[in-house]
Amino acid sequence: MTEFAVVLPILCVLLFGIIQFGILYNNYVTVTDAARAGARKAAVSRHTDPNDGCDTARTSAATLDPAQLGCAVSVSGPLDRPGADVTVTVTYPYSIDLMGIALQSGTLEAKTTERME
Repeated sequence: MTEFAVVLPILCVLLFGIIQFGILYNNYVTVTDAARAGARKAAVSRHTDPNDGCDTARTSAATLDPAQLGCAVSVSGPLDRPGADVTVTVTYPYSIDLMGIALQSGTLEAKTTERME
């Protein structure tokens, strides 16, 4: 019983660390996919508003808090010119908490560049 009482807090911290890392990795994959989907939408719809890429990125990242999700679109040339580069940058804040103690916080960022079709 004494050994269990000594080992239990260590196992709990390890378990909660694994869970927090899993949540962080899931958010990273979601942000990366949102940037890719937004860049693809902006690249194929060159005669419309390039900010449609941000709308698509927000739709693609439905599991994240939309109020905290940042998105920016930049185009390297005229919108009606094929071959111009469109870049979509998606950001999302993160925080790693173990048992109520914030260990690390920052911003996840994914940037995708595609050529307009």
